Amino acid sequence: MKIKQKYLVGLVLVIIAIALILTNFTYTPVALAQDSYPAYYREKAIHNSDGIGKYYMNREIAQVMGHQAMMWLERESRAAEEKPDLTVQKLDLKPDDVVADIGAGTGYFSFRMAQQVPQGKVYAVDIQPEMLAAINFLQEEQHVSNLETVLGTEEQPNLPAESIDLALMVDAYHEFAYPREMMAGIVQALKPGGRVVLLEYRKENPMIMIKPLHKMTQKQVKKELKAVGLKWQETKEFLPEQHFLVFSKPV
Repeated sequence: MKIKQKYLVGLVLVIIAIALILTNFTYTPVALAQDSYPAYYREKAIHNSDGIGKYYMNREIAQVMGHQAMMWLERESRAAEEKPDLTVQKLDLKPDDVVADIGAGTGYFSFRMAQQVPQGKVYAVDIQPEMLAAINFLQEEQHVSNLETVLGTEEQPNLPAESIDLALMVDAYHEFAYPREMMAGIVQALKPGGRVVLLEYRKENPMIMIKPLHKMTQKQVKKELKAVGLKWQETKEFLPEQHFLVFSKPV
């Protein structure tokens, strides 16, 4: 019995030692060029290969899809998977609305929204110049006059204050390297009462064949957007695999 107890004690000590090592070396302070990250960000040395090792509200931030894969955004199957025309219809846009497509990619939704706001405007925002170049090419080819590309940063959408009625993010929010700062910038750009709509693959459903870090639960989205002062209005579940979450800025 004593020998077994010694083995058990030894095993427990080993487990505690491993836990301490992982705690000390997995969570490490992250240094910016000029300062440290705010307290709401953490970094892990050991993390999911699809993520950047940076965590916000206990969620690991996913890697950004590079412009090299932009044709994935224009795949034929996307129409059936994401029902873009119905999605834009569900936005309930007015003809003179000013809207922002954040993480616009190739403008898959930007051009569709531009058709719905003939007296308004669409800002197609992305942090990759190559994506914006693709949009500019298509804009010229299609003679779309109410669309403007905007080069954002990881922390800011670079939109004028109180200039937009709605901000749309389609499968983009989970890739924001600085979600708190980016959303604060979007809130600043919203007019009082303006709306934010997020489409995110439903993490609640393990049968949706999307990498885990590229899916989000309603609970997580609501928690993160509440942190920047946005109020959840409703969730429309009409898409095969994605949440359609609607939030608003207080008047």
